[in-house]
Amino acid sequence: MSDFPPDHNSAATGGIAADRLRSIIERAERLEEERKALAGDIKDIFSEAKSAGFCVKTVKQIIRIRKMEPADVEEQETLLDVYRRALGM
Repeated sequence: MSDFPPDHNSAATGGIAADRLRSIIERAERLEEERKALAGDIKDIFSEAKSAGFCVKTVKQIIRIRKMEPADVEEQETLLDVYRRALGM
């Protein structure tokens, strides 16, 4: 018995549904191209932030914080404050 899915409604070679496989690969390739374009756009935004005088590292940190739940942000800030005080900062 083969480990490959049975061929339903497409030309098959060696038990592989070639049309389905081609479709999956082409969709993945398109998404990879979109990801590259988005990464370029994001890089441009950070370049714009830097040229406007903003600290890119801090902007990225703010973006990470905005993704977090408010309770998690509060817990993180509380721990950071406790650790700073423990180190005399």
